[in-house]
Amino acid sequence: MKALIHRFPPHGRNAGQQVSFRIRTRTLAVCLALTALLLLLAFFSLTAGRFDTGTADVFNALSGQATGKTRMIILEWRLPRMLLAMLLGAALGLGGAIFQSLTRNPLGSPDIIGFAAGSHTGALVVLLLFSGGYYATAFGALGGGIVTAILVYVLAGTTGQQGFRLIVVGIGTSAMLSAFNAWLIQKADLEMAMGAAFWAAGSLNGLGFEQLRPSAALFCLLCLPLAALARPLRQMELGDDVALASGVTVRRTRGLLMLLGVALTALATATAGPISFIALCAPQIARRLVGASSVGLLAPGLVGAVLLVLADAAAQHAFGRQLPVGIMTISVGGLYLLWLLIREGRR
Repeated sequence: MKALIHRFPPHGRNAGQQVSFRIRTRTLAVCLALTALLLLLAFFSLTAGRFDTGTADVFNALSGQATGKTRMIILEWRLPRMLLAMLLGAALGLGGAIFQSLTRNPLGSPDIIGFAAGSHTGALVVLLLFSGGYYATAFGALGGGIVTAILVYVLAGTTGQQGFRLIVVGIGTSAMLSAFNAWLIQKADLEMAMGAAFWAAGSLNGLGFEQLRPSAALFCLLCLPLAALARPLRQMELGDDVALASGVTVRRTRGLLMLLGVALTALATATAGPISFIALCAPQIARRLVGASSVGLLAPGLVGAVLLVLADAAAQHAFGRQLPVGIMTISVGGLYLLWLLIREGRR
């Protein structure tokens, strides 16, 4: 009898293993395709512009053989901007994946439930009231995001930390903070207000290695604990009871994940201003590409990087003049949010 059972395992278990294998295989294929697309977009970003550079110029510059104007344009202007777009897009994609998994809701992204607005407020307070520099603004954005996260978490109550109530409280908090941000800009000195308003549009213009180095270092530091928490996050997607049964300390893990998600969102806000809707769209696009409700963190990070590099390329070259990348993301992301609201309302 045991031999027969071993030879013919239960159909349900086999089916579950086959589905899991197909999902893993498709996830790997999607990640490889996204990586290839990201490399193509990166190459386009290095070659396109008013000063045309060809393939040979790019390879010469990257290998250290280019000199003069070509080296300056590729290595000092275009390369750090493209790398920042990748890095910040990945950070926003990861932040969105964390919060959508914790809330188990496609609307549970940092820019919808108030954390991006809180980071924006913290940065504006430092910029306008204390004339802070880059690092002070970065700490202000991180502090504003964390304070907002704690506020939303407390106001949502113990029954709303995982679902719809958290999102509703976050939307209300985001609306109040947006009004406060507008008041801050209105009351500020004209020159400072114009600079803050331009920064608030979300732009990669003028950014270089000075901003890339600390951003990349902080991003790597945040990814280390996030990699350790990736498996508990997947278990928490099945529900708190299942996660507790598998040995996950749910309350502490949720707090750490929320802190990491806020920090990733604040990193992007402090570096380039509030870039909206990447965190909302990236995890949902990744889920549709993979065809599964749970896709981990790598695919949303890659989708976020692709979206921001693509949006920045469009902002630079599609309209005959450079636009803030935030204008592109909010234009497309707003339509996506409208579609998502209609779809969820019908369900």
